[in-house]
Amino acid sequence: MLLAALLLQAAGPQSAVDAERAMAEAAQARGQWTAFREYAAPDAAMYVPQRVNAREWLKDRRDPPKSVERWPTASYVSCDGKVAVNTGGAKWPDGSSGYFTSLWMRQPDGAWKWVLDYGATLDVPRARTDQPAVRKAECAKLPPRFPRATPPAGQSSAGLFDLDDTLTVMPMRLPDGSRRFQVFLWNGTDHVPVIDDVIAAPSK
Repeated sequence: MLLAALLLQAAGPQSAVDAERAMAEAAQARGQWTAFREYAAPDAAMYVPQRVNAREWLKDRRDPPKSVERWPTASYVSCDGKVAVNTGGAKWPDGSSGYFTSLWMRQPDGAWKWVLDYGATLDVPRARTDQPAVRKAECAKLPPRFPRATPPAGQSSAGLFDLDDTLTVMPMRLPDGSRRFQVFLWNGTDHVPVIDDVIAAPSK
């Protein structure tokens, strides 16, 4: 069992960026939702546009004739290297452009699986890059617990992905029905915001 896990880890993606690219390639080769299913963690969530259990939503969903293209431009990694948030550009089959942000976790067998995925359109597409910017949390001086602030009036917390306190994802629902996703990375002194995405409320 141990040998099998080590071999899988050696053969599989070695970083969340590698896993992101592998899923993007699988989407083009085998189908969009097929690839999303293959790389989803058991408790993965996605926004379509409302939050759903990814495994349930994807279970019997047929692949579209053409898959979305997506490419990572930045990755933020926890101190222990087991969790990362990727963000990057996307191009949908209808020609529109946008971005995605995804949370990945390394599994006990060494494989990377995504646990949260969302995105939105952009007026100006993000440039493609062969070398996404990778920032890892500071490990020399570990942080205190991430502050558990009460959401501002009119806002509600949509769940806190409390990882190792060097990388924290905080989704929130805003009063107008839009959503805000903040990601904080520990730099040795502070929890610094590195992603602050706001997704417009679904059209009625």
